[in-house]
Amino acid sequence: MPSLTVNDHPLEFRMDPQTPLLWALRDAANLTGTKYGCGVGDCGACMVLVDGEALRSCMISLAEAEGRSVTTIEGLSRDRSHAVQQALVAEQAIQCGFCTPGIAMSAAALLARNADPSEAEIKAGIPNLCRCGVYPRLVRAIQRAGRAMRDLEIIGGAPAPGIGAEDAARAVPAMRER
Repeated sequence: MPSLTVNDHPLEFRMDPQTPLLWALRDAANLTGTKYGCGVGDCGACMVLVDGEALRSCMISLAEAEGRSVTTIEGLSRDRSHAVQQALVAEQAIQCGFCTPGIAMSAAALLARNADPSEAEIKAGIPNLCRCGVYPRLVRAIQRAGRAMRDLEIIGGAPAPGIGAEDAARAVPAMRER
């Protein structure tokens, strides 16, 4: 049974080790913020942080994630207070919202490496696809989040989520906390 840390919780998954991490997160851990988009690694909707690196969870198996630390959109911040989440809302860089969790995870990884990226670095560092075309606002949002992370700007609060990850993941039979 593969064991890994998901959103700071050590977990053991009672699933085939070759199961894509995406399905373990969505189906077993009930962390549905990670989206299924294409299943072949093209769109980035399933992006999560694995040991701090943005990876497409449809392309990594539970066996490959064994012993590693995974952060999903639910674990980025419990109250949506992460600078990326705040800036995406403030810059209205969200349309339908389907790609937003993956984009937020890619942006968080980029800003953890470089809190003052240029427009070119943002375009190169965010491989996610958005059918709604929020790209100009997305660049502004990531730059704004970077300023907030460098304490150069304060971004007003986004609304609190309606349910915590712990509540959402209660009594899931394919997963147990170690």
